Amino acid sequence: MSTALSTPQAIRGTQDIFGAEAEAFAHVVDTFERVRKLYRFRRVEMPVFEKTAVFSRSLGETTDVVSKEMYSFEDRGGESLTLRPEFTAGIARAYLTDGWKQYAPLKVATHGPLFRYERPQKGRYRQFHQIDAEVIGVAEPLADVELLVMADHLLKELGISEGVTLQLNTLGDGASREAWRTALIDYFRDHKASLSEDSQDRLERNPLRILDSKDPRDKPFTADAPKIDDFLSAEAQDFFGAVTQGLEAASVDFVRAPALVRGLDYYRHTAFEFVTDRLGAQGTVLGGGRYDGLMVALGGPETPAVGWAAGIERLAMLVADGGRIAETPLTAMLAVEDDAALPLALKTLAALRHKGIDAEILATGSPRKRFDKAVKSGARAIVSFVVRDGAPTVNLRAGEATAERQAVEQVLASIRP
Repeated sequence: MSTALSTPQAIRGTQDIFGAEAEAFAHVVDTFERVRKLYRFRRVEMPVFEKTAVFSRSLGETTDVVSKEMYSFEDRGGESLTLRPEFTAGIARAYLTDGWKQYAPLKVATHGPLFRYERPQKGRYRQFHQIDAEVIGVAEPLADVELLVMADHLLKELGISEGVTLQLNTLGDGASREAWRTALIDYFRDHKASLSEDSQDRLERNPLRILDSKDPRDKPFTADAPKIDDFLSAEAQDFFGAVTQGLEAASVDFVRAPALVRGLDYYRHTAFEFVTDRLGAQGTVLGGGRYDGLMVALGGPETPAVGWAAGIERLAMLVADGGRIAETPLTAMLAVEDDAALPLALKTLAALRHKGIDAEILATGSPRKRFDKAVKSGARAIVSFVVRDGAPTVNLRAGEATAERQAVEQVLASIRP
């Protein structure tokens, strides 16, 4: 007696994207590609896996991503490799190893899958997808402004900017950040016993992360913590002022978010997030900042850089929720009412598609029912194929007088049996 094999299920935290969701996903990618070309960002393709050191050195050994979330493995040569959890580290590595410095200032963009082992929830998966844009080799605030304007432009092109807020902050230059960090440690030490366990653990090594803690036990203390503005150097103030002035000149709205931070030491100056309340707890749809110290962490020289990334799934959810993606009606449906006319129908089908006209064919099942099925398809033009006096003929049988129908008529006029 044979035993039926069970069907393997999808891995938790992955997804099979189909139908309207897939169309929304593709719409996000297509819109991103169109916008990045307007801003002259070069397309790059990055490896899906890198040496583990690329991420452990760039993200920090003590971060949750490195310590808990990375998919790392040894290859057959015994080398530790990691599926990429983000794009920036790999792009920085390529900048240093592939000679991209010769193209500085460099503007690059990419998109694709990323991997993190974390608890799946709405808009968050273990295999997820991002779009990413980076400017490398530009120390001036104009690069920050351009990236923010580009992000704002993208959200507007997607039709989802309503209800999305740009939150903006500065982390200051190196000296400003270090002075602020010291003040935060002194402040939180006085309240250590009342902080959450995570914040107590972060106090000495990463006190900035306490500021964006979601634990209610930390909220009473973060509100009164020292603010970065009290420690900004004149140069850091001027830099942030240039960013805000640039956004105002470009008519990009923003709100100041003093608690918005980046925990890693190589982040400088601008930090930002575009957030919404339409995705539950996962409110950030796009975020980034300036990371002038990252190249040094990877063994390279001091190199100014700024970038952002956005989750395609979250953007697609906003697009789909707004009903902005509707299935496009079929332009031409070809109904083969006599099987002897099939060669002519196939010839016509190819001609229509080569002219950029989407078309389908009905040539199976009862020939008598094919025309009725074609009508029910809702196509803008119904083309019938029959045999008369022993010869196959083609007829445009139905459809409204539209530009699409006229295009179909032009193709049909050129077809000869």
